[in-house]
Amino acid sequence: MSHNSYIIAGPTASGKSDFAHNLARRVNGVVINCDSVQIYGGIENISASPLAEKNPKETIIDGVPYRLFSILPLTEQITVADYLEMARREYDDAIKSGKTPIFVGGSGYYIGVLLNGISPIPNVSEQNRARARQMVEVAPDAVKKLLPEDFTATDPQRTARALEVFLETGRPLSEWQALPRRGAINPKPFKILINPHREILLKRIADRIPKMLSGGAIDEAREVIKTGWDESRAIGAGELCKFLRNEIDEKTAIENWITRTNQYAKRQRTWFRGQYAADFEISHIPTDTDVEIILSE
Repeated sequence: MSHNSYIIAGPTASGKSDFAHNLARRVNGVVINCDSVQIYGGIENISASPLAEKNPKETIIDGVPYRLFSILPLTEQITVADYLEMARREYDDAIKSGKTPIFVGGSGYYIGVLLNGISPIPNVSEQNRARARQMVEVAPDAVKKLLPEDFTATDPQRTARALEVFLETGRPLSEWQALPRRGAINPKPFKILINPHREILLKRIADRIPKMLSGGAIDEAREVIKTGWDESRAIGAGELCKFLRNEIDEKTAIENWITRTNQYAKRQRTWFRGQYAADFEISHIPTDTDVEIILSE
């Protein structure tokens, strides 16, 4: 049977993008991105976007509409609340037009808010957002004093988020997060997990990175450097930027890219095991047969 909507999740290189496309063709679907890097334009090869071999300005591929891919410039940042608002809008538009929303991606944070909603944190002014980013970069000791003692995140983006909320409201982010959540997709989408065995992923990751390089990833890394985008946010961007700055050679850049991607896939698999109760799991690279099985569920 066809469900009201779907979420297709899985580690990087698992084949979820192709599966989402094939499913969309069968259920009159709209493919909606839930990957925090593929939402940016100009890095389609580095992010392994389904638009990497297409014109990123295309919104329809083989008759399937694509939404929230390559929509942001590298000079812009959004919060997970911003993402949820955009995703809800695309979901509502798909339903109203008689189409089936199909979310696809591997970002646990985005998937989590689609399924569980988000705490009602007030909007943060651009002034406090910019101030928080600057403080995280140049005054880490001052940041530490402003945030609660139990705040342990080390990622600069998460630290800046916690700080900007405190600067805006005078209350820790944890207090806002403890409030009832809102905005989740309802009814809940049918949750599919594509989770091939580790050995399969290792080979697919090693095989695809040279293709990403030949597809234009080097030029994309040049644009990352030019715009000053945080290259640590996309695996591959940092390695290629170091190569372009002559800090490492190309062979080392590729090796490091592969290693970091494998580590990321491991973290994703761990998150899915603990945080994503799939309605259906595929333990291999999906095929058309799996589409047929899903449609019979």
